[in-house]
Amino acid sequence: MPKFLTIDDLNFKDKTVLVRVDFNSPIDPQTKKILDDTRIRAHAETTIKELIQKNAKTVILAHQGRKGSADFIPLKQHSQALSKALGIPVKYVEDVFGEKAKKAIKELKNGEVLVLENVRTYPDERKKGTPEEHAKSEFIKNLAPLADIFVNDAFAAAHRAHTSIVGFTAVLPSVAGRIMERELKSLSRVLENPEKPCVYIFGGAKADDSLKISQYVLENNIADHILTGGVISHLFLVAKGFNLGKPSMQFLEKQEVLGLVPGIQELMKTYPVKIEVPTDIAVKAEGKRKETTVNELPTSYPIYDIGTETAKKYGEIIHKAKSIVVSGPMGVYENKEFLLGTKKTFEAVAASKAFSLVGGGHTVAAVKELGLTNQIGYISTAGGALIEFLMGGALPGVVALEKAAARA
Repeated sequence: MPKFLTIDDLNFKDKTVLVRVDFNSPIDPQTKKILDDTRIRAHAETTIKELIQKNAKTVILAHQGRKGSADFIPLKQHSQALSKALGIPVKYVEDVFGEKAKKAIKELKNGEVLVLENVRTYPDERKKGTPEEHAKSEFIKNLAPLADIFVNDAFAAAHRAHTSIVGFTAVLPSVAGRIMERELKSLSRVLENPEKPCVYIFGGAKADDSLKISQYVLENNIADHILTGGVISHLFLVAKGFNLGKPSMQFLEKQEVLGLVPGIQELMKTYPVKIEVPTDIAVKAEGKRKETTVNELPTSYPIYDIGTETAKKYGEIIHKAKSIVVSGPMGVYENKEFLLGTKKTFEAVAASKAFSLVGGGHTVAAVKELGLTNQIGYISTAGGALIEFLMGGALPGVVALEKAAARA
């Protein structure tokens, strides 16, 4: 478990607090409206509400999208969503660290909340650097003197060594917010010393990281079983020598992931009984679900899901587990015809007595759609940071908090 300070370690009364959150939300490309405010509500209901109760002057730093992308918009809507979630007026200023922002911070009273503009409007925000290097930037030099404490609650952005993530930790007393703290505690529970048997379930369409995570959790004796679904299972089937058929093989080529096959083969040779691949699959034939065994491959139809027998087998393994990590759905769950694999697998996780951790956008959306949210041990809002952590990587945002704690 990383060694950092938390909100419990400092006094926040009458203090001006800079809080880096992750408000990055799905945006409708046409209307530019926020489609889902889950992340905003999560920060509001935990860290921000607590700081208000502690009589702090709370200044929110957040990003939305990146320059040039359709979801790169100002944070006015986010401040309105935050105000609704907190049930109090929230101030907003269209400025990050200029005169308008500084004036608004100085005028802030105890218990009030101010949202500054999208930090990515600052051209150097996404520039990588050490906390000490970023501390010399005009961003930090302008805001740090106005604040007493820095709170990093943006676990989902902690894998970035960006200015607003690490810069303030070099010059201000710095602690983890409640979401950051909760994420790290839950992740440590399944990565550092998981209860055994420990099952990792990998699905979804992004296969690039699957080999690295699988290697890490197997080589470090973290996972006892890896269950594969989605595009990841296609890749593992290819590694086992199966020709999937033209549509699925072309998709893997397009994704440029076939280069991972030799590494997966090596892994399967080293851990022959720990990695599970589908024994049957569901294809989209004339728009309908059609199941077939993997021994009948190749198929001229695209593979859209794991089959019923595979889902049943996965359910039996999940039933015996004491710790479970889920990253990615088992198939194209958005299409009702191909929801079965995800539904059966996720329901098995929800019914299990094991500690379960679920992460990644599509995974969380599927859990929500299936109405299983309250039956999961911990739901992580992070994507890239979660993947990085599961691969055993050091997250710059967390390392910066550890260094700040060591100094304190």
